[in-house]
Amino acid sequence: MSRKMWLGGVVAIALTAVSTGSAPALAQQKTLKFIPQADLRILDPIWTTQYIVRNHGYLIYDTLFAQNDKFEIKPQMVDTYTVSDDKKLYTFTLRDGLRFHDGGAVTSRDVVPSLERWGKKDSLAILIMTKIDAMKAVDDKTFTIQLKEPFPLLLEGLSKVSSNVPFIMPERVAKTDANEQIKEVIGSGPFKFLRDEWVPGSKAVYVKNTDYKPRSEPANWATGGKVVHIDRLEWLIIPDTATAAAALEKGEVDWWEVPPSDFWNRLSKVSGVKVIQSDPLGNLGVFRFNHLHPPFDNPKARQALLYAIDQDDYIASMVGDVKNGKHCYSYFGCGVPMETEAGAEPLKGKRDLAKAKALLKEAGYNGEKIVVISPTDQPVIHAQSLMTTELLKGLGMNVEMQAMDWGTMGQRRARKEPPDKGGWNIMHTWTLVLDQMLPPAAIMVSGGADKAWFGWPTNPRIEQLRNIDWVGATSLDEQKKIVADASKEAYQTLPWIVTGQFFPKTAFRANVTGVPVSPVVFFWGVNKN
Repeated sequence: MSRKMWLGGVVAIALTAVSTGSAPALAQQKTLKFIPQADLRILDPIWTTQYIVRNHGYLIYDTLFAQNDKFEIKPQMVDTYTVSDDKKLYTFTLRDGLRFHDGGAVTSRDVVPSLERWGKKDSLAILIMTKIDAMKAVDDKTFTIQLKEPFPLLLEGLSKVSSNVPFIMPERVAKTDANEQIKEVIGSGPFKFLRDEWVPGSKAVYVKNTDYKPRSEPANWATGGKVVHIDRLEWLIIPDTATAAAALEKGEVDWWEVPPSDFWNRLSKVSGVKVIQSDPLGNLGVFRFNHLHPPFDNPKARQALLYAIDQDDYIASMVGDVKNGKHCYSYFGCGVPMETEAGAEPLKGKRDLAKAKALLKEAGYNGEKIVVISPTDQPVIHAQSLMTTELLKGLGMNVEMQAMDWGTMGQRRARKEPPDKGGWNIMHTWTLVLDQMLPPAAIMVSGGADKAWFGWPTNPRIEQLRNIDWVGATSLDEQKKIVADASKEAYQTLPWIVTGQFFPKTAFRANVTGVPVSPVVFFWGVNKN
């Protein structure tokens, strides 16, 4: 089935660029000061799915293919490619002028291990790797992918916009075990990372890669010419939101990635500051269970929460008011072709705490401590965690919320040990609708056990439906039916619970132009006049 068929139902979204103008080059160094969504403590965008690390990755690395705002797949590091008549052999040629930050040329020998490492971590990549018979470097600029059978999502994976992104790293780095973090941060992208100036909890610094050769096409999301207009980019970590707001208002910083909703109205009234919606598709709030340990290794304990959660409460906690978000009961996102509410009746219905308590009792819960891990420097996540802590206490559960920063939580959530030995029972986060709208890439729904996302649910039925049946469907109607079946299964076994949909905003000084309207923060095209 063609890619256009399943995307054909996307609601038309008007993406208006903030500005594309650029000022004449200044004699002095041009520095952009940016407040990111959280502290940067992990540097490996393959090891983790944290969006802060993905954004860091886009500065340093490049990709073979990319997607624009119409979800069209475009070559990026690739110059040309061919596909055999039987659709099983892909031959790729890299474009000229690709060099790593240490001066070494990017070759096919770097590409192959980079894709292999990505193929051990990303949900869609894991599926793709099962379809590959061989991946070979033919010469310095040419590599091939031989499939066992035609697979229409190969280029979809190679152009994946969000976590995990198939960034290309030097061979020596790419050969790092996928379950270990890389030690060397070097890519071929438009910025270089100044590791000597990196101070976790304070700042991360990047400088323009003057050797980078952008493509000739206009930039659009992750595609086209990544033209950099600034000389230096400083990520400043300011956990206190009032301090961050004051810094933007005074012009001490240029751009605040995700101000909490409490500040949207205030900042929009400040002369010299602009506030815009940053993601046209929106985000889904995530209530995630750890399926490895009691009580949530029992599906009845997970189902109990369906009867206790009211999305209005969670939406208000995330974005201040229900009107700033909307109900969404679809595991595959709302406002997109695969939207479905099949099986969601318990979550959509009126709250029933008696039913929730009865299910917890049937699951054998007997007062064991429930550990909720929460990052205090991520307002959207922390607000959900506070809501859940009080909700569980109201159900008579013994709850402990353990607070930490987002970087620490990125390490903590990967631990499979029992909660009393450093593990966890429940965590919150959010996910882009973009990351859920393609079922084989919907990492939150994965039932792949050890290969699933943190929480490690096991559900072969869901894996069959999204990775085999959906991929093999020949019509949009057939795909929608399969997704509805997957949704019903997910609402029985609950890999996670959707807590609502919301649309984040970003704020920046009026002299900053080129701020992208995109699910991902891109810094090429951004200028400071």
